[in-house]
Amino acid sequence: MEPIPAGADLVFRFFPHLTLTQQEQMRMLMPLYAEWNNRINVISRKDLPNLYLHHVLHSLGIAKVVAFKAGTKVLDVGTGGGFPGIPLAILFPDVHFHLADSIGKKITVVKAVAAALKLNNVTAEKIRAEEVQGNFDFAVTRAVATLATVYGWVHRKIKPRGHNQLPNGLLFLKGGDLTAEMQELRRPCVVYHLHDYFPLPFFETKKVIMVEGR
Repeated sequence: MEPIPAGADLVFRFFPHLTLTQQEQMRMLMPLYAEWNNRINVISRKDLPNLYLHHVLHSLGIAKVVAFKAGTKVLDVGTGGGFPGIPLAILFPDVHFHLADSIGKKITVVKAVAAALKLNNVTAEKIRAEEVQGNFDFAVTRAVATLATVYGWVHRKIKPRGHNQLPNGLLFLKGGDLTAEMQELRRPCVVYHLHDYFPLPFFETKKVIMVEGR
């Protein structure tokens, strides 16, 4: 089996056409999160060495499902330390990302990382998802709650008309057996298996679930 590249090279393996600026921003993620994690624990310390596999590349699974067009507005629900929003913002510099989390110290980290990376397309707010104001083309999230719960929080914030190759809606990064969650949601879902895009053991059960917004 081909060895898995270390660090940011793992990202470059699956996204080989990044600009030099984007490559440098990806490389900066490890030292930035290592520094901030010493002050505010936003990533498990045991998991920090796996930052690029478990957090960055996982976040970028959404980019394998939809290549956001310029001008798209994306809400990151329960962003935590900035995932999936920060890696996606690096990949799509002409797309605006609003990163929301109810825990202030996590938003402190998000704002600092975005500033260090000079991501002018990122805003961050300490707020509960259901209280976010404004309308968005997509909401994205990494398993902060069940599909039905997150849908209830944000579906009224999704614009009815879109300009991307996918209809506007919600993109959930989830793992495991989601049959019960999709039945609870009672809305059509499209399931994308991330192992199809990233043939690595970590992604064998990882998925992106797409649900149209309204």
